[in-house]
This record gives sequence, C-alpha cells and structure tokens, in this order.
Amino acid sequence: MTSFQDRERAEEAKFAHDEETLFRIQARRNKLLGHWAAQRMGLDAAETEAYARAVVQAEFEEAGDEDVVRKLLGDLTMAKVEIDESEIRAALAEQAIEARRQIVGDA
Repeated sequence: MTSFQDRERAEEAKFAHDEETLFRIQARRNKLLGHWAAQRMGLDAAETEAYARAVVQAEFEEAGDEDVVRKLLGDLTMAKVEIDESEIRAALAEQAIEARRQIVGDA
C-alpha cells in the first residue's frame, strides 16, 4: 500500500471519528438540555428521564437546532414556565459546553 493510500485512510478514519464525537456531544447536550427544561417544569425523576429522551429524539426531526428549540419553547410555554427563545438558546449554548467537556473528558 502506498503512503498516499495510508494517509487517505487515516483522514477518512479521523473524519468518521470526528463525526461520531460531534454526534455524541449533540446527543449529550440535548439530554442535559432536557434535564434543564424538566427541572424548570417541575417534573419528577422518571418524567425527567423520559423528557430528556424526547428532547434527544427531537434533534432528528430536521437539521440544526431549530427543532429542539421549538420543542422546548412549546413544552415550557404549555407548562406555564415564563421563558423566551433567547433563554433557551443560552441554555443550549451552556449545555453544549458541558456536553463537550463530558465527552472529551471521557476520551
């Protein structure tokens, strides 16, 4: 095998690893965000876990974070929690930092 092929395979492996890491960080972020929102809604432990899973699933509705933001805004509003989109986006950013710390720290 040539060194070019070796480099190409190494780059492909790195790309795959980076994509998997990004996916894990986003999933962890969404789970943490679900816990944050559940706490704001006053859910119990079982409801919190179920809600966190639902937030993780919401990520798969469309590309980007809009589906997660929309879900949280709707759910928190229905639970009569005073919140706006900017607060949710700030929490999303905070949880992204924590998720990255947790995932990269696990490596």
